[in-house]
Amino acid sequence: MLSLEQLSLRVGTDEDSPQLLSRISANFRRGEFVAVIGPSGCGKSTLLKMIAGIASGEEEGAIHWDGRNLAEEDFKPSEFGYVPQFSIAHEDLSVEECIDYSARLRVAGLSATDREAMVTRLLGEVGMEEFRERMVKVLSGGQKRRLALAMELVSSPPILLCDEVTSGLDPQSEDEIVSLLHKVARDGNRLVISVTHSLKHLSSYDAIVVLYKGVLAYAGNPQDLAHYFRIDHPGEVYKQLESRDPEGWQASWRKHGASFLHGEGARELPLETPSAAKVLCPECRAECPEGIRFCKECGCRIPSRDSGNKDSDGSEDASNPGMLAQFATLVERRMKIFFRSHAQLWLQAGLVFGFPCLVALFGWNGLPQIRNLSMGLDLNVIQQLTEARDFLIQASKVGSLVSGIVMFEVILLTLMGANNSGREIAGERQIFEKEKLSGLSIVAYVASKVLFLGILSAVQSLWMGLFIHFTCAFPGDLSQQLLFLFLVNAAMTSVCLAISSYMPSAEQASLASIYLVGFQLPLSGAVIALPSWLGPLARPFIAAYWSWSGILQSLRGERYYDIVGMVIQTGLSAASLCLWVLLIHIGVGVLLTYQGCRRTKME
Repeated sequence: MLSLEQLSLRVGTDEDSPQLLSRISANFRRGEFVAVIGPSGCGKSTLLKMIAGIASGEEEGAIHWDGRNLAEEDFKPSEFGYVPQFSIAHEDLSVEECIDYSARLRVAGLSATDREAMVTRLLGEVGMEEFRERMVKVLSGGQKRRLALAMELVSSPPILLCDEVTSGLDPQSEDEIVSLLHKVARDGNRLVISVTHSLKHLSSYDAIVVLYKGVLAYAGNPQDLAHYFRIDHPGEVYKQLESRDPEGWQASWRKHGASFLHGEGARELPLETPSAAKVLCPECRAECPEGIRFCKECGCRIPSRDSGNKDSDGSEDASNPGMLAQFATLVERRMKIFFRSHAQLWLQAGLVFGFPCLVALFGWNGLPQIRNLSMGLDLNVIQQLTEARDFLIQASKVGSLVSGIVMFEVILLTLMGANNSGREIAGERQIFEKEKLSGLSIVAYVASKVLFLGILSAVQSLWMGLFIHFTCAFPGDLSQQLLFLFLVNAAMTSVCLAISSYMPSAEQASLASIYLVGFQLPLSGAVIALPSWLGPLARPFIAAYWSWSGILQSLRGERYYDIVGMVIQTGLSAASLCLWVLLIHIGVGVLLTYQGCRRTKME
């Protein structure tokens, strides 16, 4: 049984803060199909989030599930399912793959055969057998809701919370979803609570909860709704709610609610399976048919004779896979999505092969050779000065070219890094939040992103460095150059991944990442020297400077190093220092990403 006792929720901590919910109390049994209705903004979704434990604000009251105080012992991930209004599936996966990956992330110990059987069974339950191999991106709204429901049922949760899953659907799809939820409640002896605006299917529910501006106006049988509100038809309930203030409805329910509670005189729910044998409930000692899971009198679990670590239906208690198993599943899924996205592949191909060509244009025929000063004694003063002038002009051009090529490489790789990760988490935030609610390890999630993006950065940086080295005959230590190219890409990728974990939308995350790249060139000091007071303040945060400086240090022993030193206005830092600073950028980015992923951002 789910028991809500005087639930209240405020946005802030002081007494003047807006109150979203005020002293909500209700009880619901397993096997019931419950609707939560009310005008927009009355607190319906907020109530669902409070039950799920993801509401933001100052909470009061208590929630008990099977006699357990959820404030002290929260839901296990396998104990409840939460179906949000938005899609919780990746667009480039098939229906079958979505359910399979959901099972792999939520239920431990399943073999490939077990998962295949589960997928087939769930597709049959939600009526999606014929769409098994269809991609999510081509599904209709109603089909996506069915898929979301199937993904939630992989762990056989005894309570299912559905947040406006019928909104925006055509009448036929709405009818089908309501009928399906009713079946899920009955067949699985499962409590299903559905938030909805629609009053079309009130007779399908066992209980109706009416909220009005954060207060409980009604929580009883659907057939008594019109009588309680003194209206001719249930469809008039929203209009009738406007006739009193919230406090008036709250007081009315407290005074008269006992006569309308849905547990009193409601039709008997089919919570039993026919059997001649009887067992005693361990709590209330009522006689119950052998084989049922929960007592019809008090709702307590009835242990089976051979339960062991299993439910009475013989299925194993669902537990989440380990962190390594989830990590492997996430990496596999991300790789599959990457290679299926043709737009992403073409973009990456354009970046990987196009950007190096842009850099190579400036040194396509190799770097110019530097002529030495003859310093001949047979030259007069005018000739010596002319030769010195020509040497300085040539050295300035060559030094600027070498420094510019390096900085061009670095800036383009920072741009690739921003493109790699700017949308990575923000673009799938709601899917991640849903999976986190279902038991996904944050460490496994962040680690999967680090591995995938690390591979992408390595490919981009390796090709950039090799292409420029051999096309332009670029001098210096190639291994050191490749290292610093990879580090600047990885540093920007890591920092932009952190930005993505904090931003509310993919568009905002992309914009912030591009702005960050835009500051790299001017604040690096490689092109125009910064003021003496600004350079030391800005430089620690500019990854482009440390990579540029580290790559130029690879030219030590070459004449180009001295020539570059003649033209740049910003001093170079030691390669070891550059290495450590870029590693710190990467580490800080990963740490901030983890912290950003810990924050709940469920809409």
